[in-house]
Amino acid sequence: MTRREISLAFQTNKTAAEYIALAKWVNQYPFDGVSVYCDAPFHPSYGPLLLMAPYLEKARVGPAAVSPFRIHPIDIAAETALLADVAPGGVYLGLARGAWLAEHGIREPEKPIQGIREAIEIVHKMLSGESAGYEGEVFSIGEHVRAPYPLPTDHIPILVGTWGKKLSTLAGELADEVKIGGSANPKMAVYLSKFIREGERLAGREPGSVKIVVGAVTVVDEDREIARRAARREAALYLPVVAALDPTVEVDPELVSRMETLVQQGDHEAAGALIPDSLLDKFAF
Repeated sequence: MTRREISLAFQTNKTAAEYIALAKWVNQYPFDGVSVYCDAPFHPSYGPLLLMAPYLEKARVGPAAVSPFRIHPIDIAAETALLADVAPGGVYLGLARGAWLAEHGIREPEKPIQGIREAIEIVHKMLSGESAGYEGEVFSIGEHVRAPYPLPTDHIPILVGTWGKKLSTLAGELADEVKIGGSANPKMAVYLSKFIREGERLAGREPGSVKIVVGAVTVVDEDREIARRAARREAALYLPVVAALDPTVEVDPELVSRMETLVQQGDHEAAGALIPDSLLDKFAF
């Protein structure tokens, strides 16, 4: 039977002292992993992870997920190697196309699937100590380039964050895990699994080699209504983006448009109040 794992994820909007305090708190419990996001304009993932990792004795740590169209693969490899040096519980690397890029002045990728493929290949080359000479369609590195830093001794699992068919197939070929970020919907995991399995088949990998991860806003409170109100408020930030990506759920486009407008106006409470119970249960825990 496949072992289930439970991880925690944190937004990177905290002070250095708060990151450390959270890591010490998490370390008291048997969580399998700790992730942080890499959403602009919050702190990029690696600073918070480097602060937290030394205090997490059992949980593996990593970003969920970094866009190689924001942080170049050569820098992702270097940051991952440094993180592995201070993380006793192990490290993983999450990669994703990235959302909200254009509104933060970041150019939208013209070939996102190819870019993720090349990022994985470059990271593997750098972390294996090979010369990273690479001429791709998206990323290129000179023949003489080689990692000048200590290399990780353990395999660094690759997680690909996606809701899409093509990237799920690519992950089936090259990754260790696929994360559906912002989903609590079992049907979505079943839907993407067939594309992941196709990627495994293309690469000659054992069926089921690639694990599936789901993650979404999670609220715990003894008062159910307080918990659901808080979950609505938080889910309103990303639901307008991800709701349209789930083909197993029907969402009223007008409701999504109204919610998006309220979020842009800073009224997350009103935006969350628009989310019906049945929809909330698909996008939050």
